Amino acid sequence: MPKAPAIDQQRLLDLQAVDTRLAQLAHRRATLPELKELAGLEAERRRTADVLVAARTLVGDVERQVAKAEADVAQVRDRAARNTQRLEKGVGSAKDLQGLQHELESLARRQGVLEDEQLAVMERLEQVQFAAAELATTDGELAEQIAEVTARRDAALAEVAAEETAVLARRQAIAMGVDDALVALYEKVRAPRGGVGAAALRARRCEGCRLELNASDIAALRAAASDEVLFCEECGRILVRTDESGL
Repeated sequence: MPKAPAIDQQRLLDLQAVDTRLAQLAHRRATLPELKELAGLEAERRRTADVLVAARTLVGDVERQVAKAEADVAQVRDRAARNTQRLEKGVGSAKDLQGLQHELESLARRQGVLEDEQLAVMERLEQVQFAAAELATTDGELAEQIAEVTARRDAALAEVAAEETAVLARRQAIAMGVDDALVALYEKVRAPRGGVGAAALRARRCEGCRLELNASDIAALRAAASDEVLFCEECGRILVRTDESGL
């Protein structure tokens, strides 16, 4: 049975307290609400960015359609203007002039169709530009939210880090006052037991597993020397006797 001064065993409870606090701080760091919020915002912004790229690509496609529609209308108008000039000058035979007149009528109908198509594609361009602008606004708003949440996350992490620094300094100070062999035993015991290597015995109950010791265990504890390092028969943790142990 390992031995260590009773006072060193008592200090294990202080060491356990700071280790428990360090575990709590690590858990807090890993579960900050800002982390989940930030992950959601970043995922939403990625989705928005993908849609925005598609929307801007569509705007470019429709802009080319508008340019083509404008060019088609301009081509018909130019041809109609030339034919009108020729007709007004009266150059050519009656048959030629009659042909020009028919072509002008055909061009007028064609121009009407093309202008309708041009109007439709321009309206389409307005719609896709509006949709792209809305997505760009959403992207900007998400960027602002991400920046705000990131700042909150960083502040929370800095707060955790500051407390960790203080707790680690306290841990080092406590550990320096405990026998090295006892600290090594404590570390070995707590590693596979959820980070809890030492537990107080209070009112005949192990505070590690929360189970009350039976009569035979209590009798063995009473018979043990104060410098004997004891273990809970149920959870295997170092059992530290206190004034409230009930022995």
